[in-house]
Amino acid sequence: MNTDKIFAEAIANEYAPKDTSKVVALKKLDWKARSKATVFAYSFGIAMTLVLGLGMCLSMQVIGDGGILTAGAGILLGILGIVGAGLNYPIYKKLLHSGKEKYAFEIIQLAREISESAE
Repeated sequence: MNTDKIFAEAIANEYAPKDTSKVVALKKLDWKARSKATVFAYSFGIAMTLVLGLGMCLSMQVIGDGGILTAGAGILLGILGIVGAGLNYPIYKKLLHSGKEKYAFEIIQLAREISESAE
Protein backbone atom coordinates (compact mmCIF):
# COMPACT_ATOMS: atom_id res chain seq x y z
CA MET A 1 0.00 0.00 0.00
CA ASN A 2 1.49 3.27 -1.12
CA THR A 3 0.45 5.88 1.45
CA ASP A 4 2.06 8.71 -0.51
CA LYS A 5 -0.19 7.98 -3.48
CA ILE A 6 -3.30 7.89 -1.28
CA PHE A 7 -2.31 11.12 0.43
CA ALA A 8 -1.65 12.82 -2.91
CA GLU A 9 -5.02 11.70 -4.29
CA ALA A 10 -6.83 12.97 -1.19
CA ILE A 11 -5.25 16.40 -1.52
CA ALA A 12 -5.90 16.49 -5.27
CA ASN A 13 -9.57 15.68 -4.66
CA GLU A 14 -9.87 18.65 -2.31
CA TYR A 15 -8.60 21.03 -4.98
CA ALA A 16 -10.35 19.47 -7.95
CA PRO A 17 -13.35 21.46 -9.15
CA LYS A 18 -16.64 19.92 -8.17
CA ASP A 19 -18.42 19.39 -11.47
CA THR A 20 -21.65 18.18 -9.96
CA SER A 21 -23.83 20.63 -8.15
CA LYS A 22 -25.27 17.73 -6.18
CA VAL A 23 -22.11 17.48 -4.10
CA VAL A 24 -22.28 21.18 -3.33
CA ALA A 25 -25.97 20.87 -2.47
CA LEU A 26 -25.19 17.93 -0.18
CA LYS A 27 -22.55 19.95 1.66
CA LYS A 28 -24.98 22.85 2.05
CA LEU A 29 -27.67 20.55 3.44
CA ASP A 30 -25.17 19.06 5.86
CA TRP A 31 -24.19 22.57 7.01
CA LYS A 32 -27.86 23.48 7.46
CA ALA A 33 -28.37 20.42 9.62
CA ARG A 34 -25.38 21.21 11.83
CA SER A 35 -25.19 25.00 11.87
CA LYS A 36 -27.91 25.78 14.40
CA ALA A 37 -26.41 23.45 16.99
CA THR A 38 -22.86 24.65 16.35
CA VAL A 39 -23.67 28.35 16.56
CA PHE A 40 -25.69 27.81 19.73
CA ALA A 41 -22.97 25.72 21.38
CA TYR A 42 -20.26 28.29 20.75
CA SER A 43 -22.30 31.32 21.78
CA PHE A 44 -23.85 29.68 24.85
CA GLY A 45 -20.48 28.25 25.89
CA ILE A 46 -18.79 31.63 25.61
CA ALA A 47 -21.61 33.33 27.53
CA MET A 48 -21.51 30.77 30.36
CA THR A 49 -17.73 31.01 30.56
CA LEU A 50 -18.01 34.78 30.94
CA VAL A 51 -20.68 34.37 33.64
CA LEU A 52 -18.40 31.91 35.47
CA GLY A 53 -15.47 34.30 35.20
CA LEU A 54 -17.54 37.22 36.47
CA GLY A 55 -18.71 35.11 39.40
CA MET A 56 -15.13 34.16 40.24
CA CYS A 57 -14.03 37.79 40.11
CA LEU A 58 -16.87 38.88 42.38
CA SER A 59 -16.39 36.05 44.87
CA MET A 60 -12.63 36.59 45.12
CA GLN A 61 -13.24 40.33 45.46
CA VAL A 62 -11.19 41.27 42.42
CA ILE A 63 -14.04 43.52 41.35
CA GLY A 64 -16.80 44.92 43.51
CA ASP A 65 -16.80 46.51 46.94
CA GLY A 66 -15.61 43.41 48.78
CA GLY A 67 -18.78 42.97 50.79
CA ILE A 68 -20.40 39.71 51.79
CA LEU A 69 -23.32 40.41 49.42
CA THR A 70 -20.97 40.81 46.46
CA ALA A 71 -19.14 37.60 47.33
CA GLY A 72 -22.45 35.75 47.65
CA ALA A 73 -23.62 37.05 44.29
CA GLY A 74 -20.29 35.96 42.83
CA ILE A 75 -20.71 32.44 44.17
CA LEU A 76 -24.22 32.24 42.71
CA LEU A 77 -23.01 33.52 39.34
CA GLY A 78 -20.15 31.02 39.40
CA ILE A 79 -22.53 28.15 40.08
CA LEU A 80 -24.82 29.37 37.28
CA GLY A 81 -21.84 29.48 34.90
CA ILE A 82 -20.73 25.97 35.85
CA VAL A 83 -24.24 24.56 35.41
CA GLY A 84 -24.64 26.35 32.08
CA ALA A 85 -21.31 25.08 30.81
CA GLY A 86 -22.22 21.58 31.93
CA LEU A 87 -25.55 21.70 30.11
CA ASN A 88 -24.03 23.05 26.92
CA TYR A 89 -23.06 19.67 25.44
CA PRO A 90 -26.39 17.89 26.08
CA ILE A 91 -28.26 20.84 24.55
CA TYR A 92 -25.86 20.76 21.58
CA LYS A 93 -26.47 17.06 21.05
CA LYS A 94 -30.24 17.56 21.20
CA LEU A 95 -30.14 20.44 18.69
CA LEU A 96 -27.81 18.45 16.41
CA HIS A 97 -30.13 15.44 16.51
CA SER A 98 -33.08 17.70 15.72
CA GLY A 99 -31.27 19.27 12.77
CA LYS A 100 -30.19 15.91 11.41
CA GLU A 101 -33.72 14.59 11.76
CA LYS A 102 -35.10 17.60 9.91
CA TYR A 103 -32.83 17.20 6.87
CA ALA A 104 -32.24 13.42 6.98
CA PHE A 105 -34.56 12.49 4.14
CA GLU A 106 -33.16 15.09 1.74
CA ILE A 107 -29.54 14.29 2.61
CA ILE A 108 -30.01 10.53 2.24
CA GLN A 109 -31.86 10.93 -1.04
CA LEU A 110 -29.20 13.25 -2.48
CA ALA A 111 -26.36 11.03 -1.24
CA ARG A 112 -27.96 8.00 -2.93
CA GLU A 113 -28.28 9.92 -6.19
CA ILE A 114 -24.61 10.90 -6.02
CA SER A 115 -23.42 7.39 -5.20
CA GLU A 116 -25.55 5.84 -7.94
CA SER A 117 -24.27 8.27 -10.55
CA ALA A 118 -20.66 7.61 -9.46
CA GLU A 119 -20.94 3.88 -10.16
